[in-house]
Amino acid sequence: MATSPENGKSKKREANIELLRLLAMAMVVSLHYLSKGELLADATKPMDATGITSWLLESFSIAAVNTYVLISGYFMVHSSFKPMRLVKLWLQVLFYTILTPVVLGLLGFVDLSQYSTYDFLRNLLPVNMLQYWFISAYFLMVLVSPLLNAAVKNLPQKELGLILLLLLGMESLTKTVIPVRLELDNLGYDCFWFMVVYLIGAYIRLYGLPFLENRKSGFLFGLYACTCLLLMGLYQVIHLIYLKNGSLEHMLGTTYGYNHLLVILAAVLLFATFRKMQLREGVGNFIIKISPYTLGVYLLHEQLAMRYLWPKWLFCEKVTGSGNLVLYWAIAIVVVMAAGLLVDALRALVFEKVEVLGKRLLKKDR
Repeated sequence: MATSPENGKSKKREANIELLRLLAMAMVVSLHYLSKGELLADATKPMDATGITSWLLESFSIAAVNTYVLISGYFMVHSSFKPMRLVKLWLQVLFYTILTPVVLGLLGFVDLSQYSTYDFLRNLLPVNMLQYWFISAYFLMVLVSPLLNAAVKNLPQKELGLILLLLLGMESLTKTVIPVRLELDNLGYDCFWFMVVYLIGAYIRLYGLPFLENRKSGFLFGLYACTCLLLMGLYQVIHLIYLKNGSLEHMLGTTYGYNHLLVILAAVLLFATFRKMQLREGVGNFIIKISPYTLGVYLLHEQLAMRYLWPKWLFCEKVTGSGNLVLYWAIAIVVVMAAGLLVDALRALVFEKVEVLGKRLLKKDR
């Protein structure tokens, strides 16, 4: 019933990290509501209060993907590789890529008669066809995770740390400080960056972060918030420079890349915050029960036929100022999270029943 490869038995999970997984997905919903709902102000033009608010919300959400991948590295470094994990992930993705457009078609939201052979293949081969860029990168990362785990466990700590610093220097530091477009920079939307973040998560699991270990969660969250505000401030400075003389335009498109130094730093600080957190037993048990369905939230709301519909259903076109922007943004996150978790819980139940039925049929044939 797990929805992501690193999920093991419930008793082996850490409720605080599972809560972070849920928060990271809520942040993903935030990013998509702002972008797909066309609520982010155009940085090439002057911004009003609503525009600044939209980028502030973006700043506090942008660490979502890195956080999710950090969690994977943190848990999976001690996991053995099981091909069935990838099969289950693929089947879970197929559930959404095939059924979502069918349901939307039956409800009259999409015209299925317009679907071409290419559209059919894109739904049938979602990883190969990049229907979800995250899933394609994540799938490949999981596929090579045994190699990453072997490297992490066999390298001396200092050597591993040096390699991580060099990778961050190449992938993150250079693009952050050099004011020209780097041809290698894909903004973190690829498997290579996911592997870098995976290694960071694995390093934290094995060796911790000594300079953060003795800090309280409130202090760490404060550092996270300051990092997000610094990112916001940097973006606004670049925005003002562009408006004044037309320079640094490319940095308007790269500052919020997942591989920006401040973005990965924010993710590490947020991870450190939740790693120190203690939850009450009842809350922890509830979090552990619903966290296996987290990925379903992404697969539902970001499916090709769905991704531009739901922001309209949730009032993105009614935003007129900062106040109702924040209100509709919050409503959208709650509704999409609740719907996604519920749908994936039902999906998991169906898969479980089919699996049980399949095992019974196999026994009868023997």
